[in-house]
This record gives sequence, C-alpha cells and structure tokens, in this order.
Amino acid sequence: QKQNLAALREAIDRFHGDRGRYPSNLEELVSARYLREVPVDPATERADWIVVPPPPGGAGQVFDVRSAARPDGRTDAGAPE
Repeated sequence: QKQNLAALREAIDRFHGDRGRYPSNLEELVSARYLREVPVDPATERADWIVVPPPPGGAGQVFDVRSAARPDGRTDAGAPE
C-alpha cells in the first residue's frame, strides 16, 4: 500500500510542478501520462482512494490521497500516513 501511495503522491507533485496546479481528479494523472493507471489500494483491492483537496488558494482538486480503508489517514500503528 505504501508503494502505491508513494507513487500517487509523487505523480501529484510532478503534475503540480509541471503545470502549476493540482490535477482535477486521479484519472487526469493517467491521461496526462504521469501514471499508467490509477494504482489499486491493496487494503480495499480497488482504486478507491480518498481525495484530499488542496489548501485554500490552491488550484485543482487533488492535493493528496488516503486509503479508503483508513479514511482517518492513520496506519495500523496509529501514525498518520
């Protein structure tokens, strides 16, 4: 899960660095070729990530993602991902 999460976050960061805004949705990362496909969350076995919007003033819709299995953003150890 952490590897898929890291790949998603890296793609979001590269997209923002190149375009000066965050993607509108995860599929935009695929259509713009930052990812081959939206990775599957191993905890849910689906590409059902929870999208975190950017802070106020940030352009776009996808600032970060969290596992749908742990919408509170915490790992089993209780630390934020």
